[in-house]
Amino acid sequence: MKTKLLTEQDIPAAAAILRDGGLLGIPTETVYGLGANGLDPEAVRHIFEAKGRPQDNPLILHIPEASWLERCCHDIPDAAYVLAEKFWPGPLTMILPRREVVPDAVTCGLDTVGMRCPNHPVTLEIIRAAGIPVAAPSGNRSGRPSPTCAAHMLEDMDGRIDAIVDGGPCGVGVESTIIDLTSPVPRLLRPGGLPLEELREALGEVAVDKAVLAPLSAGEKPKAPGMKYRHYAPKAPVTVVAGEGGETARYIRQQTGEHTGVICFDEYADQFPNGVIRTIGSSHDISEQARRVFDALRAFDGTDVTAIFAQCPGDAGLGLAVANRLKKAAGFQIVDVEEAEP
Repeated sequence: MKTKLLTEQDIPAAAAILRDGGLLGIPTETVYGLGANGLDPEAVRHIFEAKGRPQDNPLILHIPEASWLERCCHDIPDAAYVLAEKFWPGPLTMILPRREVVPDAVTCGLDTVGMRCPNHPVTLEIIRAAGIPVAAPSGNRSGRPSPTCAAHMLEDMDGRIDAIVDGGPCGVGVESTIIDLTSPVPRLLRPGGLPLEELREALGEVAVDKAVLAPLSAGEKPKAPGMKYRHYAPKAPVTVVAGEGGETARYIRQQTGEHTGVICFDEYADQFPNGVIRTIGSSHDISEQARRVFDALRAFDGTDVTAIFAQCPGDAGLGLAVANRLKKAAGFQIVDVEEAEP
């Protein structure tokens, strides 16, 4: 199969691929997704095959507006419409009870489904033109850093899928926030492009699932993407170093050799003369860090580094999502410099 690269002018062709059961790379504001007809079990299974994705890792359905929720979900709480009115289109996925029309292939057998309305005009038009909800995880090989431009997705998916729509670079850079609205108290399952603080401002109490801060055990079934497995990882092992910026830089410098990769904030880039450096923005600019973190992780695969150390932002705002992606890439191999001090 030769993967075609489509443009924003090719909406009818892109929609036809989805309707015909094919696989399509779609741009969103978060990362590029690997889309298929979310109501066609066979098409959905091809997503898992193309990605090499674990069979118990559920997918998200993408729709163009909140009025489509009733097509796929039942017993929709008022909170869902409150969030949709405030944050859709945008980087928010809501876990809701699914209707029977949603196949087990999407939910991995769960009785709930993740629903999202992406904030990208081209993808919204493709979904409308196709007339179907689109199942789409991130458009990378399973475990790899998520793609934030069409070229990254082509690296992983060339020859595996029908086409990729080039909609330009992603503006957010980390995946959507996932909130479970089937719990008595809304629960954050994955931090992402919409900060936890904004969810709490809209809903009041929002609990944080333990999978945000630590890995699930082998026997636990994930309720949403990104909860269980090592994700976003380059080939070389990653260690996340948490703490105050100057202290984390000092610790990393002590570990750095000729074949060591370093992910750092801009202001510390000159402190690692022996390493291979990838910066992700100022320590004070979390939005820039979110846009650049996957690019930095992916860039090391073109080098000879054998280990990677990463400075980690704090948990405020988008920092929670950036920190989560780095920790997932590291398989939760974390050094806290304050705890490491004698």
